[in-house]
Amino acid sequence: MGRPCDDPAVSPLHLHSFGDGAPALALHGVTGHGQRWRVLADALPQLRIIGADLRGHGRSPWTPPWGFEQHVADALAVLDREGLDRVPVIGHSFGAAIAVHLARAAPERVEKLVLLDPAIGLDAQDMLETAEETRADESYPDRATARADRARRWAGIADDLVDAELAAHLVADGDRFRYRYCRAAAVAAWSEMARPAVTPPAGLPTLLVPATKADFVAPHWVDACRAALGDALTVAPVESGHMVFLERTDEVAGHLRAFL
Repeated sequence: MGRPCDDPAVSPLHLHSFGDGAPALALHGVTGHGQRWRVLADALPQLRIIGADLRGHGRSPWTPPWGFEQHVADALAVLDREGLDRVPVIGHSFGAAIAVHLARAAPERVEKLVLLDPAIGLDAQDMLETAEETRADESYPDRATARADRARRWAGIADDLVDAELAAHLVADGDRFRYRYCRAAAVAAWSEMARPAVTPPAGLPTLLVPATKADFVAPHWVDACRAALGDALTVAPVESGHMVFLERTDEVAGHLRAFL
């Protein structure tokens, strides 16, 4: 179970801490929340995974700005608050893009980098269309309808994880049910993902886990990472959809165990 460990005077983000091993910071994707990392933490008892609700998500502040620079500043504030000088950083999707920018901005704070199907340098037209879709209301008349929609979107993911997502993230809003995130922050996130792709800094040990059934990780960006990182880059494709660590938890945990 996640343990909230909040001190807004030091860092505004709401945190979930799983396990008692070596600390690692974990950053979720757009519209997500830090409690999603529980399933991966259960498979990696040697770690203490600190999952932050990103700004605009979950129980963290929803106030802007919502750009990469603010997310990096928020992540650094979490490390300061937890008394951590240098840790592995794990990111999924938009969270992986933030992790890359964090490593470039403060390489002395990032021991190793794990990028789970990162969403970085995405096509601008696709991001416009996705942002426009995100602006529309997404609410449900009841929990059963919300669950059916989530199960459809998360095809291949175990039923208990679908149920856990609703329990952690779906809240009543009047006579409707909505997920606990700020739609404006999500729109801003899609814009950030259209910014030019950057690579992790040279020499930083990096594990890249592309999901082969998704199309977020561009081959030319992988080539750029190979050129920048050389032998410091490990690429471990996993046959899954975008929610790679939920769909193929044991396989992803095995890659992290070997890498970390």
